[in-house]
Parts: sequence; structure tokens; C-alpha cells
Amino acid sequence: MSLIAVDVEADGPIPGKYSMVCLGAVVVEPSLAKTFYDRTRPISGEWVPEALAVSGFSRAEHEGFGDPAEVMRRFEAWIGENSRGRPVLVSDNLSFDWQFVNWYFHTFLGRNPFGFSGRRIGDLYCGMVRDGFAEWKHLRKTAHDHHPVNDAKGNAEALLSMIEMGLKLPAR
Repeated sequence: MSLIAVDVEADGPIPGKYSMVCLGAVVVEPSLAKTFYDRTRPISGEWVPEALAVSGFSRAEHEGFGDPAEVMRRFEAWIGENSRGRPVLVSDNLSFDWQFVNWYFHTFLGRNPFGFSGRRIGDLYCGMVRDGFAEWKHLRKTAHDHHPVNDAKGNAEALLSMIEMGLKLPAR
């Protein structure tokens, strides 16, 4: 099993009606050297300006990004090349990131290499320290700046810190 930290930026709250703007991923391992980044053009005419602004791109820039099917094919290939065994998606906000990744994989490829589940970092930390309200984001080293690779790296760093603290997870 390989843990892959994933982060998504989007132009609205749900896939299908709104679009993924870009995604980043990093294999959770000490080097944090295996990364993926790509950008997708809109799949609909609807978008929330405030949501798109978080990504730092304009609508015109977003419209010039890559074909979503091609981006998802590249992401699937990267996952296959950079993971051992079953890949597991881990995220800061699993309910947001997962829905976009899952929807895009199934819509454009008819399958999701992550299967049907993922892990939320905050829940792992809360369980580890036995406090349902525990804050874990202090474990990040890379600044959370809404570039999806940087955000995924910070989340992977937090997971690696949790592993050092005794959480039993694979990190190759």
C-alpha cells in the first residue's frame, strides 16, 4: 500500500456542476520527491469567482488548461508508476478533494485507481491523540499556499510526523 497525499483546487463546491482547476499529489515518503501537478480546463459554464480566486487563476487562464480526460490519464499513469500495491488517497479535506478526484476519474476514465476509499489526515491525528478536536496542521512544514503540490507536501509532512510519533502507516 502506498499513501498519496492529494490536493485539489476547484472553481466551485461540487464536481460536475463546477470544475476542478488543478490538482497536486505527492507520495508520502521521507524524500517527498515524487510529485504530480496538472491543470484542467472547465467542464461547465458555471463557476464561483471567489472559489476560482483561491487557485490564483483567472477564468481566461482556466479555460486554456488541459483536457480533463488527458490530465486524468496522466494522473493515473503517475499513480501506477509511483506507488507500490494499492494506492490510498490521503487529504486534509477528504470530502472535498476525494469527490473531485473520484468524479473526474469515473467520468473521464470509467475507473478510479484509488478504489472507493481514502483517509482524512485530521481524523487520523484525532484518533492517534485521542482527542476529537485536536489540531494537526502545526505538523506541516511547507506553507499552505493553495498551490496543490505545496499543500499536498505539507500534508505528507504532517503524516510523516505522525508516523514518527507512532502512527502505524506505511511510508516508503
